[in-house]
Amino acid sequence: MTADSPRTEQDKDLSVTDDAASTTEQQGTTRKAPEAGARVISGMQPSGESLHLGNYVGALVNWVKTQEQYESFFFIPDLHGITVPHDPQFLRERTRNTAAQFIAGGIDPDRSTLFVQSHVPEHAQLAWVLTCITGMGEAARMTQFKDKSAKQGTEAASVGLLSYPMLMAADILLYQPDGVPVGDDQKQHVELTRNLAQRFNHRFGETFRVPEPFIPEVGARIYDLQEPTVKMSKSASSPNGLININDTDKKIAKKIKAAVTDDGTEIRFDREAKPGVSNLLSIYSAVTGKSIQELVSEYQGKMYGHLKADLAEVVVATVGPVRDRTQELLADPGELDALLSKGAAKARHTAAGTLAEVYDKVGFLPAAPV
Repeated sequence: MTADSPRTEQDKDLSVTDDAASTTEQQGTTRKAPEAGARVISGMQPSGESLHLGNYVGALVNWVKTQEQYESFFFIPDLHGITVPHDPQFLRERTRNTAAQFIAGGIDPDRSTLFVQSHVPEHAQLAWVLTCITGMGEAARMTQFKDKSAKQGTEAASVGLLSYPMLMAADILLYQPDGVPVGDDQKQHVELTRNLAQRFNHRFGETFRVPEPFIPEVGARIYDLQEPTVKMSKSASSPNGLININDTDKKIAKKIKAAVTDDGTEIRFDREAKPGVSNLLSIYSAVTGKSIQELVSEYQGKMYGHLKADLAEVVVATVGPVRDRTQELLADPGELDALLSKGAAKARHTAAGTLAEVYDKVGFLPAAPV
């Protein structure tokens, strides 16, 4: 499927699945990954100095698989990074660093469309149109807005934080994708995207493909090494709970060996009773491809220390080459920026067509050629 091929509701039938890992709870519907050759899109914010192991295992590894099967668009959503106070220089550096880690982690700019969100102005332009068909109550019910505004206080929370989901919807709908590989904490935003697409289509005529979210089972959620009931996050309460892609081999091993485990000595998977060990098993499984059951059998009768030592070795072997390749890419920022510019041009080829149709449908007067 080419980037400028026409998209219709009949292109793919993605409405049925038997895979519990790719389930969303909206109206009891279960959803599977799109068929081979379909178009998918996803992005990851440049909000920290480095991607962490949760980003790598939970998203990037799956994106690399995705580009083998689908027409893939991957982007760095830097516009989302200014919904809270930020340092402009840090944002610029982190955006470039995130792009380098994407490529080092296996995203191929020749096979996939890789770009920076702000390089494609159609994102902000479509977001305004979608904001105008979104209800205040609908936007305010988004979990992330409620959580962040509760922490910051309503007066301190920006309007950008409220309208964040409409920009996210624009990020998706611009490219008329069949599917959106997302973490399970983003399902609510994808459901809003689907609702807005259907609402626009109903009011103005068929325009948007209504995309399906699909959520990988393995690595969909990696937990903090020090607080194994909390998702691994850049805002971790302790740096020891977070494995960054740019960590040294020594630091990675030290963090894993210091990871919180559980009472007893039995190595088994039980997210409720043994969250610490279960998290280590999940990471091991995601990094090596071994099943949880296989790992439990392999470590039967062994101590937690054995599991941690082996896990540290396989994580270092996985993360180390990505870190080193990232540094090579960052050493030549001109070449990296050229790759991103090329990706933005490819993205605009598709995005501009969608926006032109949207502008025509809502009644904007087209600009006459000069």
